[in-house]
Amino acid sequence: MTGTFTGDAAAELAVVTRNGFVESRHLGSAVVTGREGEVLFSLGSPEAAVFPRSSLKSLQALASLEAGASLDGEHLAIACASHIGTPGHVALVRDVLARAGLDERKLQCPAAWPGDRASRDSLVRSGEASAAIYLECSGKHAAFLAACTASGWPTESYLQADHPLQRLVADTVARFAGEQVRATAVDGCGAPVFAISLVGLARAMSRFATSQASSPFAIFRNAAHVWDAQLAHPWTVQGAGRADSVVIEQLGVLAKSGAEGVQVLVAPDGTSVAVKMLDGSNRASMLVGLQLLLAAGAIAADDAQRVLPSLRLEVLGGGAPVGSILLGSDVPTTF
Repeated sequence: MTGTFTGDAAAELAVVTRNGFVESRHLGSAVVTGREGEVLFSLGSPEAAVFPRSSLKSLQALASLEAGASLDGEHLAIACASHIGTPGHVALVRDVLARAGLDERKLQCPAAWPGDRASRDSLVRSGEASAAIYLECSGKHAAFLAACTASGWPTESYLQADHPLQRLVADTVARFAGEQVRATAVDGCGAPVFAISLVGLARAMSRFATSQASSPFAIFRNAAHVWDAQLAHPWTVQGAGRADSVVIEQLGVLAKSGAEGVQVLVAPDGTSVAVKMLDGSNRASMLVGLQLLLAAGAIAADDAQRVLPSLRLEVLGGGAPVGSILLGSDVPTTF
């Protein structure tokens, strides 16, 4: 069976302490690329294939724009989001669908409850059921449907890997990553997910920061719009107080987490970091990514320190802090 890198090819990226005892160790791989896509630093096996999961959403949104979806501002940002289902998030998704002449019955992602507790409790109290619109990926799916409507493609099969839209997504991923897709699978939301290396993922994401709205090429104009929308509307990308949104808002760094321990970070100068925790845990991936941006000189230490509380790095015992999630021995302070 094919797969990603193995433990003996990984680096120690983080440790978890409890009362001075290292209770757990997170192994993984990571890479830092420059604005031209060159590798500045790497750990583990960043050339191995991974499924970026939701870290692909900027590329999927770009493909939707290329297919003719009419999205801008918050409506474009929600297409890139792993949102928490607040009323504001849900209203944007419904509006994307309505502008395309559709409604939420067209969504083929699974039913879910909002990730935001207050929103979830409100639905339960009102007697409403879970629904696809509340899934964190519903904005991406709404953009897919808007693209299909604009291009005259069938909406009933928009999640099939051989659908024209999904072929366009795969081509867009390969073009921006500078490498071929190595495997295709079904993501948690039902959409195709395409395996590339961490190097390719970091390189692809760097292109969003370096693209210009004045480019003579439409794909780079659209990439600039994807970048601008997320930076201008950070609350849409995840949710107020959540790590991705906090990092975007406070540092001006595009942050996008993906399931199974994936994290990408892109500084305004195009320096990009892609991280994959081998055990699939996301609890330390943002910490590692920020440290690598700091080591690359792409962010300042004071700025990085300011967002640490949003990462929930404390380890509790009896309701009180007794330890912390810390950087692993292989993560550098400089390089």
